[in-house]
Parts: sequence; structure tokens; C-alpha cells
Amino acid sequence: MPLDNRLIAYVALALLTALVVSFLMTPVVKTFAYKVGAVDVPKDARRMHKVPIPRLGGLAIFIGFMVSVLILGGIRGGNGQMQSILLGSVIIVVLGVVDDIMALPAMLKFVVQIAAALIPALNGVVIQAFSNPNIFSDSLYWVLGPLSVPFTVLWIVAITNAVNLIDGLDGLANGVSAISATTMLVIALLASEAQVAIVMAALVGACVGFMPYNLNPAKMFMGDTGATFLGYILATMSIQGLFKFYAVISFAVPFLILGLPIFDTTFAFIRRLAHGQSPMHADRGHIHHRLIDMGLNQKQAVATLYVISAMLGLSAVVLTTGGEQKAMLFFATLCIVGAVAARVVFPKEIREELHEELEELRDLGHHGEHQEKEEAPGHGDKEQT
Repeated sequence: MPLDNRLIAYVALALLTALVVSFLMTPVVKTFAYKVGAVDVPKDARRMHKVPIPRLGGLAIFIGFMVSVLILGGIRGGNGQMQSILLGSVIIVVLGVVDDIMALPAMLKFVVQIAAALIPALNGVVIQAFSNPNIFSDSLYWVLGPLSVPFTVLWIVAITNAVNLIDGLDGLANGVSAISATTMLVIALLASEAQVAIVMAALVGACVGFMPYNLNPAKMFMGDTGATFLGYILATMSIQGLFKFYAVISFAVPFLILGLPIFDTTFAFIRRLAHGQSPMHADRGHIHHRLIDMGLNQKQAVATLYVISAMLGLSAVVLTTGGEQKAMLFFATLCIVGAVAARVVFPKEIREELHEELEELRDLGHHGEHQEKEEAPGHGDKEQT
């Protein structure tokens, strides 16, 4: 369908504004982080960096995003849904700033996140229904009814923390969030949903503006402030722009776009429960840790996960525009191309290590109840409730 040139101009301006503000604010926030003691000191083996690095970089992302949205997002008037999302994001950022300065109890953070999620959920930003994943059922939809608000809160809190959990390598969570936001931006443009497109453009710009400071070797971390903020915005805007406008395929689209953090978090919970540990127990079993253990360096591991996230995002775009069959064919093609590329790029030793990892996982699935495996400490990502 033809794109609105005026909307394209607003989107470009929103992206550029957020990028410039985020980039310029990062050195200011960095100075502030040193003054308040929000510095990540490598005091144990879980940290991959060797020198103290300031946190709070997410504050620069937040400022860039808010400036762009408040100027160009068209949030005045309407039914207040966008205002409720922004208000919830402010609570999330305040919580993250305090947590980056002084570690807060996990339960307190969890309660505050629920409160922040309830603000948009009680103002109409809810998942009312999604497509029935049972293809043999006569019912096309699962209507949630009174479960809409609890299900929405669960979704927002889960994605908020899922993005935080993948924040274990330089530039990983920031880049994956930027790719996910770009996918939502493209879908919003195709659907001519102006507000969703502008908000997503602002998020992409804010992430890209912070990226030069966050790529390996990182000069600044975005901390819980940035990771939880990005997860919160992606979760709430997926409800506004994906569950709402693509109801027939809504079960698949958001899960594709946010597939990497969702899979990593789900697998982490299952893995820990299988070992008799608390789901919140920190370990080094995340996807990015496994790539590092297979012999990749940080840049290679991050680039690999960027590619996976982009493949999922492209599949989501094809799904919204071309239907399920084309999306499945497209995703299968990307997987084949990715496998061939991995065979060419990755050394033989890494491929053999990957094969051993897969064999180990298969054995664990068959004999997990008879085996006990000791997990080593993590690489430095901070677990979040």
C-alpha cells in the first residue's frame, strides 16, 4: 500500500530528534552517574568488563525518547492511553535510577512494575483477544474478557524483565530493542498508524543515539534504567500496535518481534527449575553466555543475536503483509541461509562445540531427572524479578 509522505517526514524527524538528544545527553548522564555512585565495579567473576563503568545510560535513552514523543508524538487529547503509557514509563525509569544507584529488593521492584503496568492497563491499553493457536478449533479468537487486565499486566511485566535479562553483553539489549522497535515501526507505517509509528521511531532513535557509547568496549552501561524502560515501551506499544491492529495473527506477531528475549527468559526459568533452583537464580546459561562459551568474542556473539532478532522481525513483517504461508517460507529460507553462513563464518572448533551443546541439551531433556549439573557463575548480567 502507498505510504503517507507526511507521516514518513514526521517519523524521520522523530527518529532524528531522539537520536541527537540521546547522543548529546549521554556524556551529561555519565557525569551524573559518577557523582551519585552509579558505577558497575567488576568485583566478581560474573563481570566481563575489567574496569569500573558507569550505569544510568538508560536515562539518556529515556530523555531522548521523551523529548521526541512530547514534541512530535501527538499525545494530547484522545482517550489518554498514550499518556498512561508515558506515565508508567516514568515510574519504571525512576525505579531503575534508584536501583542503579542502590540495589533494591527484588520484591519491591516487582510490585512497582505491576503498579506501572496497571496504569495503561486500566486506561484501555489491554489485550482483549488474540488468535487461537489451535488450528483445529472452530473458534478464531480467544476472548479474554475479565482476564484482559491481568493478562496485560503479566505481558508488560514479563517483557520488561525479559529485555533486562538479556542485558549481559555490551550493546546487546540496546541493539535487540532497536531492531524490535524498527520492526514495529515498519508494521505501523504499513498500517498507517501514525502515533505508533512516531513513538517507535523515537525509541529507535534514542537507542541508536546511545549505541556509540554502549558497543564493545562499552564506555557506559544503560543499567536497569534503560533495560526495563525499553522492555516496558516495547511491551505496551506492542499492545497498541500489534494486538490491536492484527488480531487475526496477533498471537504470532509480537512473539516473533520479541522472540529473542521471550525465548531466553522462558528457557532460563525452565532450566533453573529443572535444576531445583529458584527461577531468579543468576547463572551463565543465557544464550549470549553460551555463545561466549563456544568461543565467540563479545562482538561476534552480539552480532549473531542481532541477526537472529532481525530474522524474526523480518518474518513478522512478512506475516502481517503476506500471510502465514509466506512468512513460514520466508523464515525457513532465512534459517537455511543463516545455517550456511554460520558454517562459512564460524571456525570448525566452534561448530563442534555447538554440536556438543545440542547433544548435552538433548541428553538433559531425556535424563534430566537422573542428572545433577553444577552451573558456573554468570558473566555479569544483573537478574531482575
